[in-house]
Amino acid sequence: MRSYIFRKKLDQYFLKDKNIAKKIVNNLSFKNYDTVVEVGPGLGILTQYLINNNVFLIEIDKKLIFFLKQNFPKYKNQIIHKDFLKWNPEEIQLKNFAIIGNFPYSISSKILFHILKYSHYIPECIGMFQKEVVKKIMSKKGEKTYGILSVLIQTFYDIKYLFKVKKNVFYPIPNVQSSVISLKRKKNDILFNKNLLFQCVKTAFNQRRKKLKNSLQLFDYVNNFYEIPFLNKRAEELSVKEFLQLTKEIETIK
Repeated sequence: MRSYIFRKKLDQYFLKDKNIAKKIVNNLSFKNYDTVVEVGPGLGILTQYLINNNVFLIEIDKKLIFFLKQNFPKYKNQIIHKDFLKWNPEEIQLKNFAIIGNFPYSISSKILFHILKYSHYIPECIGMFQKEVVKKIMSKKGEKTYGILSVLIQTFYDIKYLFKVKKNVFYPIPNVQSSVISLKRKKNDILFNKNLLFQCVKTAFNQRRKKLKNSLQLFDYVNNFYEIPFLNKRAEELSVKEFLQLTKEIETIK
């Protein structure tokens, strides 16, 4: 591992503890899917525990692609050299799969938004994230860290905190704490327009100190806009379910 030249711009921190790697993989349920996509497999520490399954590996580093093909020849045709944030599962006709990975800290929020984009294909995700990102994901209304990511992830997934990971099990050692979580897709009891929800949540939190009747004025062209419930509250005061109800109201009265 030490002979590999780490690429700082790719935010590379490789897990070196096999027991933790195995523990992460063992949290996959394999319920309602039979394919796993590993994001950023690096040197394959998780991959070695996935090789008895149908696996696709998505890696941005060309040098690591060569390493992975050499060490996991069985999957050489399922190793994809691409930026996950630009990857579309429909390119390989993949429509039901789990995501797993030790995600780069600097783009972990972007990775979550990309997962949300294809949530209808992804029933489960097991991932290692920076501790602060996990806190943000799991935040509830009224908390300082409650925001766009909190609402959107909690809309589509049930979140379970699994365990924390110490710094010294990585090479090089990062400056942040890490935690592993599980996301399992919900069956929502409220039908809603996904794109409209994203627009409402992002617009509301981009002006989080304003009341919703002001931050959401782009929707004031709809009939009876100012009679919609919750508009006298701020974004941080609305629960996930209330954001869904708000979206449904706007959609219905258009």
